[in-house]
Amino acid sequence: MADLKTDLMTAGNIAKQLSVPDTKVKKAIQQLGIKPAAKKGVCNYYSKDTVVKVKAVLK
Repeated sequence: MADLKTDLMTAGNIAKQLSVPDTKVKKAIQQLGIKPAAKKGVCNYYSKDTVVKVKAVLK
């Protein structure tokens, strides 16, 4: 599980990094059809390359 916390981020963490609302990030992820790299309970975790993709869509 240590790898999960260091390499992957939730949509909320991506939103904080990009300084945008969570809902915009979640809509962008859904629009791009990005599947989570991992899932723990109800939380979806995405790889760092997802940040770049989401940032491009939000511009």
